[in-house]
Amino acid sequence: MEKLNIERVQKELKQLDGWKVEDDRWLVKRFRFSEFLTGIDFVNKLANLSEEVEHHPFISIEYKVVTVKLTSWRAGGITELDMSLIKHYDDIYKKLK
Repeated sequence: MEKLNIERVQKELKQLDGWKVEDDRWLVKRFRFSEFLTGIDFVNKLANLSEEVEHHPFISIEYKVVTVKLTSWRAGGITELDMSLIKHYDDIYKKLK
């Protein structure tokens, strides 16, 4: 999979809520939940999706805030797969809120 042009990534992110690019290679978003266990349920759903597509994000849990970071190591940056997955992550989040 090919690394995407950072300008294209930035343009696409304008259509999404809360996603940012870090170091021109990471897609990052903080998801807030009203309950701790809802955040844990979110993480479990992301983990299952990640296993299905064999592409895994960095996930950190800080009580009711879950931070997700995603990149494609082999491509050396952000790919179509990353962009597709963050949209799925947002859909999972919306269903849990």
